[in-house]
Amino acid sequence: MKSESLATAIQDAADQATPLLNRAADEANAITQRGLHAVQDSALHLREKANRTGEATARYIQQEPVKSVLLAAATGAVLMGVISLLSRPRNH
Repeated sequence: MKSESLATAIQDAADQATPLLNRAADEANAITQRGLHAVQDSALHLREKANRTGEATARYIQQEPVKSVLLAAATGAVLMGVISLLSRPRNH
């Protein structure tokens, strides 16, 4: 008789736990879906911003080709100077 009451107690506990576990799984799924949608929205906005920036850059290069080349050359020279400074051995 003890084994029957133990089995009944275990079954009752399982019956009570099942809805709680199902609810927890549903909530975890909802949180996951919200996170996924947030990442997708962020990626879409970033892609749109990159497209707008690229279009604006292309327009500037078409309108100001000489300035664009000079700006690119100056930027490259500054970057090379920074890389050169950072790659020097440090002997104090």
